[in-house]
Amino acid sequence: MEHKIGITKTARYYTYGDINTAKHIWFCFHGYGQLGMFFIRNFQHLDPAENFVVAPEGFHRFYLDGVSGRVGATWMTKEDRLQDIDDYVAYIDLIYNRVIFPHRSSDQKLIAFGFSQGVATVSRWIAFGETSPDKAVFWGGSFPPDLQPASTQKKFSHIDTYCCIGDEDEYITAEKIDEVKVHFKAMGIDAKFITYSGSHRIPTPEFTRITNEYILGKQGN
Repeated sequence: MEHKIGITKTARYYTYGDINTAKHIWFCFHGYGQLGMFFIRNFQHLDPAENFVVAPEGFHRFYLDGVSGRVGATWMTKEDRLQDIDDYVAYIDLIYNRVIFPHRSSDQKLIAFGFSQGVATVSRWIAFGETSPDKAVFWGGSFPPDLQPASTQKKFSHIDTYCCIGDEDEYITAEKIDEVKVHFKAMGIDAKFITYSGSHRIPTPEFTRITNEYILGKQGN
């Protein structure tokens, strides 16, 4: 017979920039097999005076190859997945409430960013968590098909949503994109799909271009 018990666990998160001067707060979620300390480097070319980045790390860590060497983290696996989802949504809420909320002013925009597996993670947090961001950026990942309209439509109705997909991404097919678009339509999510030049990664030139043109609205400034 299976039993469960809640425990206290220490989790890691990383920050970059100054929340007191930032105009934009980025809440960023890594992909499968990544670590927060390396993932946050994707955002360290942003102006630290105008941007504050928070990158939580999934609390399931494992060896990437065999039983030694490099270590990565994941947000969940198929094993006991619903419990893991509940746990990481609560964990993300906790980070927001302790790290961001006490210092956030009303004019600071909150941008939720997910890469690869982090897209599903941030999507579920938006759907089930306590806070709604101003913008959601889904980069190189798929919106989780298990999210239903009843639990998501209201949460996403006032969020500017962007789906960024590399033209050489080996994990995202045209069929998958079509499935996501159908799912979005069913939930009333008016997402903007943006193609960038590159594979399953976050290339700095393309991130900068898309950020300035769509996310931060700096084009022509």
